[in-house]
Amino acid sequence: MRHFFSTKVRVVLILAVVLSIALAIISGLTGLALPDMLVQGVLTPLRNGVSQLRDTAEQYYSYMFRYETLEAENAALKEKLANIQADARTADAVSRENDRLRDLLQLTAAHEDYKLVDAYIIAWSSVDWNNTITINRGANAGIKEGMCAITANHELVGLVTEVGSNYAVVKTVLDSSLQISATLASSGNNGQVKGSYTSGHEDLLRMDYLPSSAIIRIDDQVVTSGSTVYPRDLVVGHVVDADFDATGVAKYALLEPAVDLDTLEQVFILTEYNAG
Repeated sequence: MRHFFSTKVRVVLILAVVLSIALAIISGLTGLALPDMLVQGVLTPLRNGVSQLRDTAEQYYSYMFRYETLEAENAALKEKLANIQADARTADAVSRENDRLRDLLQLTAAHEDYKLVDAYIIAWSSVDWNNTITINRGANAGIKEGMCAITANHELVGLVTEVGSNYAVVKTVLDSSLQISATLASSGNNGQVKGSYTSGHEDLLRMDYLPSSAIIRIDDQVVTSGSTVYPRDLVVGHVVDADFDATGVAKYALLEPAVDLDTLEQVFILTEYNAG
């Protein structure tokens, strides 16, 4: 045991001597006293750590500041874009309104006997064989059941079938219960037009009771024949197909409606006109 401790003591003494010599050499090379070297040995890692933490904090602050700046700029750009889009929508609406007013002036100029009430479509309904639209004008504006609805381009939209104080329901030309006396403009042959609702032709009209001798051409225009309900020469549609009916003694024609009900925004209710 005594031998073991003496060996340990010798090792410790040797290490102490070596460390002292090393410190003396380093002190001589650096010009620092031994206490200063010990202090620097302890403080230098601490200073490095603090410096690194400070740099990290500065970087994080800089990132957060840039992020907040970019977020504010992004919000401002979004608001600017929204304003531009709103202005564009307003400009488009004004442009469409001007176009409709110009067409309306041309319509009333060509038909001085027409008295019209303008209205906007607020609802659409298409169920089975029924097809209707609801407008934002009613009895308060002088609208009554049995008045027809048209566009500024002299196209037939349908017939008013229900009226409230500030709304009205219009049965459109696509409704199979609505029958319209009409004429092939090119030949003068008369027939009856109503919504087809034949499988595969739900968005078309069908013109029946045309004579077997009638010459029917694709794209022929079909117009109203004139009655106490519909004035003469309202455009109903254009021929897209024709054939003999089931009896074989008469012809029928399939028509594309003149008015695009899917994009229609405004109609004019014909409250008065000269039926003669």
